[in-house]
Amino acid sequence: MEFRGLVLDYGGVVTDPGEAMRHGAEPPMIEVVRRARHAGIRTALLSNADAGSGWPEGTELFDAVVLSGSVGMAKPDVGIYRLTARRLGLSPSSCVFVDDLRSNVSGAVEAGMVGVYHSSVSETLAELEVLFTPALLG
Repeated sequence: MEFRGLVLDYGGVVTDPGEAMRHGAEPPMIEVVRRARHAGIRTALLSNADAGSGWPEGTELFDAVVLSGSVGMAKPDVGIYRLTARRLGLSPSSCVFVDDLRSNVSGAVEAGMVGVYHSSVSETLAELEVLFTPALLG
């Protein structure tokens, strides 16, 4: 199966500073998003936050941003994952979803996505390297 979509949770995944991040440096998952887009992989940010939370810079790196407060659904409702895939122009089965809450990963799997439980940047990178080409994480 070739995966063409990468969907990431914001708080706890995109914002994870990693094990060796220098002060003031960019979180490592931001670079993963850049590489994914460069490789032609569609990217989405999926968060249970509301639209008024004052999103930081970096969200423009995503092809789609889905906020539960704006769409009337929240993770782990299967509908929000399916909506995110539609906004990427993909089927859920061609998307990989990463979250630091197991219940949210389970919701994504129920919706048809491949789920990755994020417990550390290094473990998530290893999982993504298996699912996508190594060039993505290079």
